[in-house]
Amino acid sequence: MSAILPRIEQLSSRVVRVLGCNPGPMTLQGTNTYLVGTGSRRVLIDSGEGAVPDYVSSLRQALLQVNASIQEVLLTHWHHDHVGGVADICRHITAAPSPGRGRSRGPELCSRGGGLRLTSTTETSFRQEEPTLTVLSTPGHADDHMALLLQEEDAVFSGDCVLGEGTAVFEDLHDYMRSLDVLLGHRPRIIYPGHGPVVREAAAKIQQYIDHRNQREKNILAAVRAGGGASFSSMELVKVIYQDTPEHLHQAAEVNLVHHLRKLERENKIHLGRAVRDPPGLKSSLLLGSPETRWGQETSMRLDQEMDQTVSPR
Repeated sequence: MSAILPRIEQLSSRVVRVLGCNPGPMTLQGTNTYLVGTGSRRVLIDSGEGAVPDYVSSLRQALLQVNASIQEVLLTHWHHDHVGGVADICRHITAAPSPGRGRSRGPELCSRGGGLRLTSTTETSFRQEEPTLTVLSTPGHADDHMALLLQEEDAVFSGDCVLGEGTAVFEDLHDYMRSLDVLLGHRPRIIYPGHGPVVREAAAKIQQYIDHRNQREKNILAAVRAGGGASFSSMELVKVIYQDTPEHLHQAAEVNLVHHLRKLERENKIHLGRAVRDPPGLKSSLLLGSPETRWGQETSMRLDQEMDQTVSPR
C-alpha cells in the first residue's frame, strides 16, 4: 500500500493534484484531479465523482492557494468518478452553466458561459500561458478514453489507462494494448494517473502493464488447456489465475478475463462458440486453437454480464 495521499499537493511547478475524496476498492484513495498551468487561469483535468462536498472544498482551497480560476475542464473519459463533479464545479466554483448529463460527445459538450469551457476529445492540443497539453487517443479502458501529454515535463496524465498502483479494467483489451503502446511510444518520464500516486519511472511502468497482460493471456491459455475438456465457470478460472488478487476484486477480475477471451478469439487463438443467453449471464463454448485446427477440446464457460468499468487493482 502506498503512502496516504494528501487532499492537495503541489506535484511540480505546473501541476497541483486535488484528491477526489471518494476512496473505495475501485478508486483506490480516490480519483485524482489535476490543476495544470502557471498563471491565473488553469486547466482542470477530470472532476471527481460528484456530490462530494469535501472535494469541492479542497478544489476551492487549491485555487485560492495558487490564486487562479478554472479556464477549462478536460475529461479523460466518461466514467462517473471522472465526470460526476462537473455540475458541482459549475454550481459552486465557476458559476458557469452546467452541461447536460449523459455520454454525448462533440461540440455540444462545450459550455462557455461564465468563462468555463468543458472539453472532451474534440481538440488535439490546448495551450494556456506556458504549459501545452496534447491529446492522445487511448481507447480500451473506455471507448472514448484519452490521455494528455504535458510537453514541458514529458509527463502524461494517463486517466485510467495506467494507474499509480495495481492495474486497470478495460472494455476492449485489443484496443487497450494498442493504447499502452501509444503511451510507451512517447517515452514519458512521469505519469500523473487517474488513481494512485505519481509514477516516476513511467516507461518501465507502461512496459510492466504490457508484460502483465501478456502473462495473464499465457496463464489463461494454460489453465484452459489443463482443463482437459472439463466444464468450468469463468469464476472458477478466475480463482486459478488471479490467486494473488483479493477475493472482493474477483468480479472485476472476471470482467478482465472475459475480455482476454474475446481478444484471444479476435486473434484466432481460441474459438468462442455462439453465445446463448442463460441468466444470470452468458454461456459459450470455448475451443483452443484456430477454427481450422481446433486441437483443443470443447469447454463450457459462462461469461457473466460485465459490470460498469471503473478502476481496479489486478
